Amino acid sequence: MANGATIDVLYFAQVAEHLGVRQETQPLAEPVAASAWLDALVRRCPALGPASRLKLAINQEHASHHDTIRPGDEVAVFEPVTGG
Repeated sequence: MANGATIDVLYFAQVAEHLGVRQETQPLAEPVAASAWLDALVRRCPALGPASRLKLAINQEHASHHDTIRPGDEVAVFEPVTGG
C-alpha cells in the first residue's frame, strides 16, 4: 500500500506457530485501538484466544491494549512469559 498505510507485524513463540508465520506486513489505513486489532487477530486464528491474554509491543516498547496502533508502526505479538 502507498503512503505507509501498513504495519509490520512480528509474531513470537506459540503465536508464530499458530499463525504459521513469524512476520508479515498488514494494511492499516487509519489508527486502530490495540484491543480491536488483537480481537481481529484472534478471529483470524481462534487458537490464540482470548485476546486479553496476548501481549504486544509497538515500535519496540511494551504497549497495553488501550494503546493505539498507527500506520507505519511495528507491532510485536507474544504470549505472557512464565518463569519457574
